[in-house]
Amino acid sequence: MKNKKIDHRQHACLAFSIFFSISLLSGIIFGLTPPAVSAQTPTSTPTSEVTGNFAGPDTCKTCHPEIYDTWQSTRHAQAFSSPIFQRDWANEGTKFTCLECHTTGYNAKTSSYAHEGVTCESCHGPYQSGHPQSLMPLTPNADLCSTCHKTTTDEWHASKHASASIQCQACHNPHSQTPRAASVTELCTNCHKNMSDSFTHGTHAKAGLECSNCHMYTAPRTEDPIMGLVPTGHTFAVGSDTCIACHKDTVHTRDTIVKLSGQAEATPVINVETLQKQVSEQEQTISQLEARSSVRLYTGLAQGAIVGLVTGGVAAWVVSRRIRVVEEDEDEQEKD
Repeated sequence: MKNKKIDHRQHACLAFSIFFSISLLSGIIFGLTPPAVSAQTPTSTPTSEVTGNFAGPDTCKTCHPEIYDTWQSTRHAQAFSSPIFQRDWANEGTKFTCLECHTTGYNAKTSSYAHEGVTCESCHGPYQSGHPQSLMPLTPNADLCSTCHKTTTDEWHASKHASASIQCQACHNPHSQTPRAASVTELCTNCHKNMSDSFTHGTHAKAGLECSNCHMYTAPRTEDPIMGLVPTGHTFAVGSDTCIACHKDTVHTRDTIVKLSGQAEATPVINVETLQKQVSEQEQTISQLEARSSVRLYTGLAQGAIVGLVTGGVAAWVVSRRIRVVEEDEDEQEKD
């Protein structure tokens, strides 16, 4: 009978240990799992997965004749028929990967394409049944342009325009591929006003230079670009090579520098107190996140322990109760 009591206690303890351990482990997992972050509303319309066939630019022309006529004379329209591309296409051994950017609806599996050139559907996607009631999907930002213009968009990502989220279409008309102003300077001064007040910008403007002459300067090419990849100056940064391009006779010489008068732009003063305040706020945020993480872990442990005690106790009571019933039945059978 003593062995049965020991057996009874062992089974009850084992049941309690199992349920307590499972509950405690669940609490630890809950504590270590970061809380779910709610999804933010996208700032631009996402590109949808489109289906259907490529109808071709003539279909779009039916409702958009003006845009079609403008597009016809662009490099997009002539991306495949261009003599330079056709020459390189033959010299490079007709590499089919070129067709990803120079045709519309290119299928890498079959090495086939729907239409020559960069047509409407290259950017807007295949024609949707039910259009115009069903809108054509489009992501109007640099991600769309980077599909083919990777070098340019890589430069743009390193610019202050990218930091300010000034996308390609803010300066470029995608249909005509021309600036959204009569001149580059007129385009730039839409945002960068009163730049002529500074000595540097004022003297260059009086000399007839456009903003792009300095801020989008690239070294002159003596040969055709390889695979169409060339720098385009979309970092908008002015380097020493920009100055040397025009002032090569006076840069790094012993000539007497002519004293010029004009407005000198003061170096912007860095507000140390503001930076320290930002650092302090960020450190405080980090401390709060760490504290929340610790509280979450301890809360999970406490909840797991409480649930484990309750479920483990119930399980132990059920097991012990079951064993007692079995023992009583065995004792009655022995007496009989």
